[in-house]
Amino acid sequence: MRVPPLPLHHVFHPDNADHYADVIGSGLDHLLRHLKGVAGPATGRQPDEAAARVAAVDLDRPLDGIDAVLGEVSELWLDDAVWFHEKRYAAHLNCPVVVPALLAELFVASVNSSLDTFDQSVGGTFIERRLVEWTAGRIGFGPEADGVFTSGGSQSNLQGLLLARGRHERVPAERLRILASAESHFSVQKSARLLGLGEESVVSVPTDARHRMDPAALERSLAACTDLGLRPMAVVATAGTTDFGAIDPLPEVADLARAYDAWLHVDAAYGGGLLVSPTRRDRLDGIDRADSVTVDFHKTFFQPVSSSAIIVRDRATLRPATWHADYLNPREATTPNQVDKSLQTTRRFDALKLWLTLRTMGPELVGRYVDAVIDLATEVHRRVVDLPDLECAAAPELSTLVLRYRPAGRELDDAALGRLNTAIRAELYASGTAMVAATKVDGVQFLKLTLLNPMATADDVVGIIDTVREVGERLAGELDPPAVVPVAEVVR
Repeated sequence: MRVPPLPLHHVFHPDNADHYADVIGSGLDHLLRHLKGVAGPATGRQPDEAAARVAAVDLDRPLDGIDAVLGEVSELWLDDAVWFHEKRYAAHLNCPVVVPALLAELFVASVNSSLDTFDQSVGGTFIERRLVEWTAGRIGFGPEADGVFTSGGSQSNLQGLLLARGRHERVPAERLRILASAESHFSVQKSARLLGLGEESVVSVPTDARHRMDPAALERSLAACTDLGLRPMAVVATAGTTDFGAIDPLPEVADLARAYDAWLHVDAAYGGGLLVSPTRRDRLDGIDRADSVTVDFHKTFFQPVSSSAIIVRDRATLRPATWHADYLNPREATTPNQVDKSLQTTRRFDALKLWLTLRTMGPELVGRYVDAVIDLATEVHRRVVDLPDLECAAAPELSTLVLRYRPAGRELDDAALGRLNTAIRAELYASGTAMVAATKVDGVQFLKLTLLNPMATADDVVGIIDTVREVGERLAGELDPPAVVPVAEVVR
């Protein structure tokens, strides 16, 4: 039986350069046509319908030609994709991305370098190392600093706490404690679980009126741990909480961490963009005293996911993440291998995105984008804070606004208001006109607007809030609030 020739034109190879160019060109044309037709941040597609469309695909029967494939991609995903560049998108910590980073993605995916060892990346190894050095310098660390790119803030926080755990290898897990503010990221508790310490090892420290860790409460918690024979393993300070953008008082927290010989990890996943801000860098004063820092470039550096890093003051502290394999990075290796300090093995060359961004735009322009979204949140808050049918939970610290609709002249309890605001959010999504997020403040349901689009104006965002008010007024008039039911409890 004669075996048909193996079609190899799909492989990225010099012989297939024309085919590659045709496919990439078709994809780019398709994406740009779609982009020009986007009329809102979402279409309101509900989960059951989206799931049914994907489930109906027979993955064992390929389509005939790239045009058919792209058409299906639109039907299953692009037609209902959530677009973060839209000015009426104000939900989660998703940023519109800058063009130089998108160019880098083409090279990253096509060349497919793996950043675990030098012999899989060569120059890529040193580009990443130079960006780690540059970031460490912005933090204020000295020449002993080091770090590595990660998949995101959660992985960076996990690695930071792993390094803290490495200082206490002989201390039983049940005696170790991690102290973090009540408004720190959930990845702190998740990391504790993954490290075998248990969620109960995380001590929740109260916050002040601005949602920042209270140093006096931290001192009491540290002292209480010591009195009970427990070991404060780490203090996690947050530089930009998810809900309020609050930045913990870093100098005071650093003093206490040092006094109790606790590792200081600063989670600057959100607030890390202040490292390049021309006007607000001082908000991170004290970050240079950390032992490790999380920075998410795919938030306030406007990079595509994923692009994050863990930066440490002293490269020697990366030892708990190191493992040597004879086939990959043997102890006797003489070349620099990034896997020696990473929780991952195979790892994309995500650093190239930030490199092309800095080499094209420069850090100051990125910082001006950061300033723009903070200014935007401040201006919007000024314009809506006194509206009689809105309740703002706090003034913005970075670029988030937490508020809820409260019908003027009508007394509703928190539970009823929560159901009403949940329904408002669901209707906005279902209409496709705007997207906002949700959160709880002291157990009470609120809406949250996260502003990371430097092209948005105050009028754009006030327009979202006006829509919230219009929908809220109608729902409050049409429905008995206790009976309000969210539409499919959309995008929680």
